[in-house]
Formats: sequence, structure tokens, C-alpha cells
Amino acid sequence: MTICLVTDRRRLGAALGIGPADWIPLLERQVVAAAESGVDLVQIREPDLDSRTLFGLLSRLVASCRKTGTRLLLNERVDIALAAGASGVHLRETSLSCQAARRLAPAGFLIGRSIHRAGPIAAHSGADYLIAGTVCSSPSKPGATLLGWEGLSAVVAAAAGKPVLGIGGLDLPSIPLLAGCGVSGLAAIGAFIPSAGEDIHVFVQKRVIEMRLAFDSRRSVP
Repeated sequence: MTICLVTDRRRLGAALGIGPADWIPLLERQVVAAAESGVDLVQIREPDLDSRTLFGLLSRLVASCRKTGTRLLLNERVDIALAAGASGVHLRETSLSCQAARRLAPAGFLIGRSIHRAGPIAAHSGADYLIAGTVCSSPSKPGATLLGWEGLSAVVAAAAGKPVLGIGGLDLPSIPLLAGCGVSGLAAIGAFIPSAGEDIHVFVQKRVIEMRLAFDSRRSVP
């Protein structure tokens, strides 16, 4: 099963009571900890950062995670992802087409797409994987229309074998329900954010391992 950490330095810093000046170094510690524990994907999702800062952040993370098996993806910015040597890009449902992104990218460049319902899947046939949500209520998407478990199952069915990750309010207790929907894994923000006072490196590594074990125990679930 695929486990994907999605970053949100603002939410991470707020949870740990850390000021804005230290948000980026904190995010880097979170990502490196996840990579060292074997997380499959990390989606760098920091849309308010300017291009120079985003390029610097991604370049440092690519260097830090190079010896791991983790693939780093940048949200939306194909140009910066390519320049920094990232493994791929993750696109919003309504942004650049997967086909257009593919024309810009080298072989093996991973392209993901967010979707919110089963209907438009055929339009995203060029994606390597889909992230479907918002499944359950989440602080990251207040007021979002929820996909729910039935909606997630419908997306998996419509994807016809293309990998689908669930996102939105998901954590360890969600894994049996996710497995029952037939997903290929999960993507999460909050599940990788510790409480104030917890060591971020220890917490993230423990969480990745716990998720991996929980998914492995459900392998027989269709």
C-alpha cells in the first residue's frame, strides 16, 4: 500500500506552537523523518511560497532524501519540480492537464491528480495515480463537500485499476475502511503532525511504521 505525506507547514507549526520563522526547517525535519522511515511519497504542498523559496526548499529535500526510496512530488509547479530534480508533480483537478505536464517531463516523471468525484476520471487518464477526497471532515478543508466511503469506493471502481489514494481526515483507525474500499493507500496531512511537546522525528517515523503494518495486516481485503 502507498503512504503519502502531504505537507502543510502552517498547520504543522501551529500544532507545535512554533513561529513562522521556523516553519520551513520544521517541515524539512518532518519530511526527512518520513523518508528515513520508508514513506512512499511526499507531496510538497506549500502554495503560498514564492518561486525562489519553493525551489530552495525542494532542492534541499531532494538532496536530503536522495538515498531513500521516497519520491518527492511538488504540488502544481511542474517547472520548479523539474528544475529541482523532484520525482514528479501533483496537480489539482482543474489545473494543467496530465497530457500537457507529460509533454514537459522526462520518462519516469510521476504525475498525480486530485479528484473529488467519480465522474471526471476518464478526463485524467494520463495520471499515474489519483488522490480522492475529501473522504472525511478535515481541518485542512473546512466546509468541503465530503466524498465519504461510498464515494471513495465509486472512485476506485471508476478508476479501473489506476491507483487511488484516499485523503481527508484519515489516520490509523481509517485503514480498515480504506482497505475495504479497495484503495491503493492513503495521503494525509494531520496524521503526520504530532502534538505539542512530541519529538517530530520520532513521531513521524513511528506513524509511518504503524501505517505500514496496519496496511500489511489487511492485504487479503479486496
